[in-house]
Amino acid sequence: MTTSIADRQAKVGDSVITYREAGAGPALVLLHGIGSAARAFDDQLAGLSKTLRVIAWDAPGYAGSTALPMEAPVAADYAAVLARLLDALGIEACHLVGHSLGALMAASFAADRPKRILSLTLASIAGGHAKLPAADREKQLAQRIGDVAALGAREMAEKRGPRLLGRDATPVMIRRVVDTMASIRPDGYAQAARMLASGDVKADIARLPASMPVQILYGDADVITPPARNIEIAATRPLAPVHVIPGAGHAVYLEKPAQFNDVVSRFIASVK
Repeated sequence: MTTSIADRQAKVGDSVITYREAGAGPALVLLHGIGSAARAFDDQLAGLSKTLRVIAWDAPGYAGSTALPMEAPVAADYAAVLARLLDALGIEACHLVGHSLGALMAASFAADRPKRILSLTLASIAGGHAKLPAADREKQLAQRIGDVAALGAREMAEKRGPRLLGRDATPVMIRRVVDTMASIRPDGYAQAARMLASGDVKADIARLPASMPVQILYGDADVITPPARNIEIAATRPLAPVHVIPGAGHAVYLEKPAQFNDVVSRFIASVK
């Protein structure tokens, strides 16, 4: 039987959030990274929805989701919108997966609303640049925003997209990553880049209750958030299991979906 993945939208205050949904059962919510979108998680929507209600959002400013009202949002601003989305969908608590920039959003949400978390998975973690010297922080931010302005989304995606994948990536996988990145909106991307510049995932992980089930996973061929960086972040949560997926690059969920889904589903099963 083919899994039915539905495109939906929810009214969240004065804004709209678009998302993709499949399945029924306990809620599993997926948060994408800075150059991605809900549709990048189609392998998770298909593979994990036999026993779960799987929801992948388009973050504010992505796809059909309304951008945030402030020019320079912080992770907590995205987390607040996520809370309102869960309210609109009737979800009291969920299993939450954050990938890359989505891990910053997920950690912030979990730290501020621990009772709404059944389990937390942080994948290919973007640590945020809050601790960098101001000059380095501004340089990286200007480069990200400048690339979109100078190249346009499509050319930027053709340049950056293939670096998100490892050596085993197929042409189809590369095209999926590039096409998804090419669909970004400059307003949403610029806001997300500013959030990355101010983010500090270690600080939010430090605020998580000791009892919260947390796991970390990454690919050993990731050149965007390299293994050493994930290991450094994992050290702030020493009891959290760490899973390394061989051969996978940054977009580990897309490049190695079976392995990614297995790690997520086993973790969820262990905390029921």
